[in-house]
Amino acid sequence: MTPLERIIKETIVNQGSMLFEDFMQRALYTPDLGYYMGESIPIGRSGDFYTSSSLGSFFGVLMAHQIEEMWEIKGTPEDYVFVEFGGATGHFAKDVLDCLKKRPIYSSLKYVIVELNPRLASRQSSLLQEHLDVVRWIRDIRELGPFRGIIFSNELLDAFPVSLIEIKKAAPMELCLDWENNSLKEVYKTPRDAVVDYLMEYCPKIFQEGFYQDGYRTEVNLRIRDWLRDCSMTLQEGFLITIDYGYSAYEYYAPERNRGTLLCYYSHRVNENPYERIGEQDITAHVNFSSLKRWGEAEGFTTCGYCSQGVYLASLGIEKAIRHLYGNNPDAFAMARLKTLLMPQGMGASHKVLVQYKGEASFRLKGFEISNRASSL
Repeated sequence: MTPLERIIKETIVNQGSMLFEDFMQRALYTPDLGYYMGESIPIGRSGDFYTSSSLGSFFGVLMAHQIEEMWEIKGTPEDYVFVEFGGATGHFAKDVLDCLKKRPIYSSLKYVIVELNPRLASRQSSLLQEHLDVVRWIRDIRELGPFRGIIFSNELLDAFPVSLIEIKKAAPMELCLDWENNSLKEVYKTPRDAVVDYLMEYCPKIFQEGFYQDGYRTEVNLRIRDWLRDCSMTLQEGFLITIDYGYSAYEYYAPERNRGTLLCYYSHRVNENPYERIGEQDITAHVNFSSLKRWGEAEGFTTCGYCSQGVYLASLGIEKAIRHLYGNNPDAFAMARLKTLLMPQGMGASHKVLVQYKGEASFRLKGFEISNRASSL
């Protein structure tokens, strides 16, 4: 039994059944022992999963163009803050800052990385030596105080701990964990009020007897609302860019998606068992972008646009990014990685982009010129 498993066992034995949400929190974020809190997060070819930044510099360069456009929309202010949640390896920040280094925005930019893992922050700092005059690290966005600029996250919300819901005897029940026969055992309890309220808003037919079959399982992510509240508290005026894999509520809670979206990643292999390799494998669930939109509006954000990542990045200017990185001679390997970002068979369709705005302004963003499906949320 690993130290993390022992902590989980002792908590259940001493305090009673544990919500799955609390189990996921411990599996991912326990200091020194959780998946995201260890020596390093295994990202890339030799790790457990890829992110867009793992596929070369295209993603960072294209987002640099987006940052510059947003800065120009706000009248090129002298003090502009870009906040990245979860800097991972630091390569996204490096690609963005390398691209903007010789642009007028660079002298106005303050780049802030919100990073819980001090070891990762140290690695990021080593990679960003050339840009340390504009970069700083914090553990909580509320450390910033009010600012104007951009908040950015890429594959952040999918790693927020979720509640698991399953239909048992025609009624939704919330999954909890007991410790029995030296292992975790799933048990079910009446959902908490906050979970019921969420389901009433985004999946009301779950209370309609017979609409979903017994055994139907899905997720509820309540922590997105707290995150949005913190973002709104600190972002006085500016943009919130969220990139993640997910769906609208209508798609997310379709009856045919009867096993939900919870997945685990280990060495680029996918499984559906979160109770093995606890602390050593990633656990994720797709994002309900409808909740992100509606809760954002409740916190003072307006919705600028929503579409697939492939369409969004293509709208930002692929040819310009290619010329910036490779001139007129891009190599075949680079183009293959670009296709993974853009094409439906790769991240182009699975990942979605939602841009929200706080403030008074009228503008159109280039990233949504080809498609804007915000009305579907």
